[in-house]
Amino acid sequence: MYIKNPKDFKAGLLFIMFGVVTAFLSQRYPIGTAAKMGPGYFPFLLGLILPILGAGICLKSLSKGKGVKRYVPLRFRPVLLILSSVVLFGLLLYPLGVILSALFLILISSIASEEFNLKVAFLNAFVLILVILVIFVYFLKFQIPILPFFFKGWI
Repeated sequence: MYIKNPKDFKAGLLFIMFGVVTAFLSQRYPIGTAAKMGPGYFPFLLGLILPILGAGICLKSLSKGKGVKRYVPLRFRPVLLILSSVVLFGLLLYPLGVILSALFLILISSIASEEFNLKVAFLNAFVLILVILVIFVYFLKFQIPILPFFFKGWI
């Protein structure tokens, strides 16, 4: 068997890994039954389903014929930019508010793409910030700051 699609194969392995870890860690909580679910029921069920889904994705990426010969190296720049933008969002949420921290998150993670366009990134940021404000602030009423801390005296 040859790996026809390395990205799908790696994604399937990731699903299997997350599923096994989730099923193992969910054993700490009472699972309960289907009629009376405990706090560990959903994570345990998810931990059982993810490896099955991952195995299906892995099997789909295999072929009996010739596989992909070239090696696709892991590019560290996009991984570093995306992970750092998420960490920066978490660190800046309370001092700068959700609008500015989401703007930084979207712009920094957009730079990770090879097809980066500043106008498209700002348009994405505008739309996603509106979605965040409508869903999380208006409907779900999350108690997160919207504006930076230095605007509190002005508004």
